Amino acid sequence: MKNALFVYNPISGGRKVPNELDYILSTFQKKGILVQPYRLIDANNEYLVSALKSGIYDFVIASGGDGTINFVANILLDNDIKMPIGVIPSGTCNDFAKCLGINSLHESLNIILQGRTLMCDVGHINNSHYFLSTFAGGNFVDVSFSTNSELKKNFGPFAYYLKGLSEVANIKSFDLKVTADEHIIEGKFILFLIVNGKQAAGFPNLLNDADFTDGYMDIILVKKCSNINLASIFFKVLSKESVNDKNVIILKAKKCELTSRSPIALTVDGEKSELFPAAIEFKHKLLEVFVPQNIYDLNQ
Repeated sequence: MKNALFVYNPISGGRKVPNELDYILSTFQKKGILVQPYRLIDANNEYLVSALKSGIYDFVIASGGDGTINFVANILLDNDIKMPIGVIPSGTCNDFAKCLGINSLHESLNIILQGRTLMCDVGHINNSHYFLSTFAGGNFVDVSFSTNSELKKNFGPFAYYLKGLSEVANIKSFDLKVTADEHIIEGKFILFLIVNGKQAAGFPNLLNDADFTDGYMDIILVKKCSNINLASIFFKVLSKESVNDKNVIILKAKKCELTSRSPIALTVDGEKSELFPAAIEFKHKLLEVFVPQNIYDLNQ
């Protein structure tokens, strides 16, 4: 019998996971996997680190939003714990899970039970913190912290879009210098996104050619522009069109540095951050993750 540690955020997604806990445990138990639940209630991770380093567990499962998955992944990577991670999405956007093609509880359980894993890229900020999906700064990135929880429950990621639209009139640009491999870009911007995979901020297929195993980050810079131009960009993204716009710069890089003289709101995988100025390096195929068969086959 195999053993797994199941780390879950009890309040994520309207307490969805606690209500399904018996179903989750029984599903694994029927397949010969004994799962130990670990209720994530604060950032004190001493016991969790000890448990993951004990050698008892064959793999770890993380359930919550992007911040919860990030938290568990950082423990694995910071402590050089070689163990695959399974993802059960239960947050609002679930960007990392959706980049992996994981959309539901039932689907995620099947993917973990099938046992196919891939080594995925991760971003490393200032040699201190890893991110799996997105490092973002500027306008709109903090809407998740001011969006009504009932709206998030009822409308999911669309609640963030509504909140973002309501703040268009208050947009302020900031100066930004980006050094990305051989590129140096300076100017006034309203938003930057450093992305790993096709989805960010709840927007599906934001970058159709993005790949979380190619060793490159995708950098999106939105220039200072009029509200009309910004609305045009926003609706292109919502309608899943290619963001081909003179006010948007998109490039790939393995390393980049970002500096600014202006205060900038920041998020790392949906959680508030103060990691700025930021030196980012993409670590190629560093984290082992359970993936569905189609994603696995594409990378063989």
